[in-house]
Amino acid sequence: MSKNAFIIGRQPLIEAIGAGHAIDKILFQQNISGPSIGEIRKLAKERNIPIQQVPPEKLNAMTRANHQGVIAIAASLIYVELHDLIDQVVSQEGVPLFVMLDGITDVRNIGAISRAAVCCGAQALIIPGKGIGALNEEALKSSAGALEIIQVSRVGSLLKAIDDLHLHGIKIFSSEIKAPKKLFELNFTEPCCILMGSEDKGVQSYLSKAADEYFSIPMAAKFDSLNVSVAAGIILYEAMKQRMQSTD
Repeated sequence: MSKNAFIIGRQPLIEAIGAGHAIDKILFQQNISGPSIGEIRKLAKERNIPIQQVPPEKLNAMTRANHQGVIAIAASLIYVELHDLIDQVVSQEGVPLFVMLDGITDVRNIGAISRAAVCCGAQALIIPGKGIGALNEEALKSSAGALEIIQVSRVGSLLKAIDDLHLHGIKIFSSEIKAPKKLFELNFTEPCCILMGSEDKGVQSYLSKAADEYFSIPMAAKFDSLNVSVAAGIILYEAMKQRMQSTD
């Protein structure tokens, strides 16, 4: 893993993407155009790299070099393609246990979720290219090293990722506050992916509709919800417990 660094200029960025360097985000100066910009957009789409339009002042504040209206932020992590991830887990005779994050923007929560995932035996996090906290140095620090252990797959569409998981026989379990089925009633010994939404909005409805099972976490006190990282820890512990019991 390398520290965050900038890739400055159009051709250096094209070469970096072509060489397989992991990119966290590309910043375009507003109203930028040109053939090389079209090529960068195409490469970014193919590799699920988010693009953000920014005023020229922002790019000028980041570097004194001739940025040509383009600066990319190198990723602190190496992302894994979803199909490669599934093939890797299955080839090692593992039963997929993934965590999909929808709209979670607090990097401290992402770090804590990754810690719980590693401790409880989940093999990967699946994140969208946009609408989620950046997996930067703060996230890595919050994860206490877990983000350097667990596989992370960044996808262009969570809905398409769900379709791909379904094609491989992996069920989607969605956490819903008012779901009648309780956490411990799910079968976590089968291939599955836990879908977690943000604390304020929950899982987006179009993603929730694509899930196979909906569940809630039973609570002794009447309270709205748990912190998302705490909820993820409880869910993942139940998954680990069931899987350990099934091998006894």
